[in-house]
Amino acid sequence: MSLPVGLTDRLEHIRALDRVVVPVAKLIRRKLPSGSALRDLLHGVPTGHPLHPPLATISLGCWTATAVLDLIDVDPRASRAVLATGIAGAIPAAAAGITDWSVLHLEQQRVGFVHALVNLTALGLYSGSLVLRLSGRHQAGRALAFAGLGAAGVGGYLGGHLAYRMAAGPTHAEPTTHLVPLGWHDLCRLWDLPDGRPVSRRLGYINLFVLRHGAQVKVLADRCSHLAGPLHQGRLKLENDEACVVCPWHGSTFRLDDGAVVHGPATAPQPSFEVNVRGDGIVQVRPRQA
Repeated sequence: MSLPVGLTDRLEHIRALDRVVVPVAKLIRRKLPSGSALRDLLHGVPTGHPLHPPLATISLGCWTATAVLDLIDVDPRASRAVLATGIAGAIPAAAAGITDWSVLHLEQQRVGFVHALVNLTALGLYSGSLVLRLSGRHQAGRALAFAGLGAAGVGGYLGGHLAYRMAAGPTHAEPTTHLVPLGWHDLCRLWDLPDGRPVSRRLGYINLFVLRHGAQVKVLADRCSHLAGPLHQGRLKLENDEACVVCPWHGSTFRLDDGAVVHGPATAPQPSFEVNVRGDGIVQVRPRQA
């Protein structure tokens, strides 16, 4: 294991961070309650993808461009404009990132907290650089900007570790298109399913959320696309007169008819299944085609 990875892995287990991480995360969740339009927007529900990564990329790109412009010694107005754009973009990126961070697992939150501190340091350095440039102290401003780029690089590394090694960003829902062959598959007998209470049933390699109401059956992938929470343990609710299930871990809400995301933090829909009940009472399912 490389030294950077080893050090980053240790961050996951520093319990001393919890004295700050836990109350701050609770405060954010209280200020941005589950189901609020602003929270869904910051998670990226309307776009179907997390909002923080593309916003952060804009700022990091601007700051990298600032370093290039400083190295080739162009008109200072150009570097100031690009630098200011990166600073402005960092504000919504931070808001989206903090919202996502507040509903992660504790180990992920520890790494994410340090990631945020490093990025805040970078933002402070770049803001100081802009102030110095505006006051005519261009050399000092360039020096602060290069220091900011170093901090932003460390922050980016921690963000990559969080997203890829700790899987805080990708969907956790089963990719049913290659785990479940096309065609109908026998799942269970209709009358073996409790009426009105979701249960988990196994189909090949994956677990399914199964809910029966009389002779009607709704089936989704059971692992929540956000962080793999067990949907069959969640609660049922009506949202705009549509039946939904709420993940018991972080409150993601999915429509039972097709698995669409109604409220975040999930941004990817739940894989859903078409259902056929044979005359002999056998429930058959197949992956729903897009």
